[in-house]
Amino acid sequence: MKKTYLLLIGFLVVGLLSACGGDEDSADHVATSDLSGEELYMQYCSSCHGGDLKAGYAPDLDNVGSNFTVEEIEDIIVNGYKSMPQGLLKGDDAKKVAEWLAEQK
Repeated sequence: MKKTYLLLIGFLVVGLLSACGGDEDSADHVATSDLSGEELYMQYCSSCHGGDLKAGYAPDLDNVGSNFTVEEIEDIIVNGYKSMPQGLLKGDDAKKVAEWLAEQK
């Protein structure tokens, strides 16, 4: 009887613990928000690149659209570049910022 009771408790604990795990892989999560590209830039990028796209300690971005395509800018946002960390923005958010930055010429 004691073995059956312990076995039942063991299955219950395993069942509860497995129910706590999420089914979403964090690496596959794609961030999206209702913010515009400019608003996302101000929230996530301006502390390094400056609120006016320059005067930060990271490279100026006031003419970034003259030097890079939307796809290149999005790749840099998602994958990082030199000391810029990767993954600060992903998915549609990264695309919105890239499109907005590409207009800055």
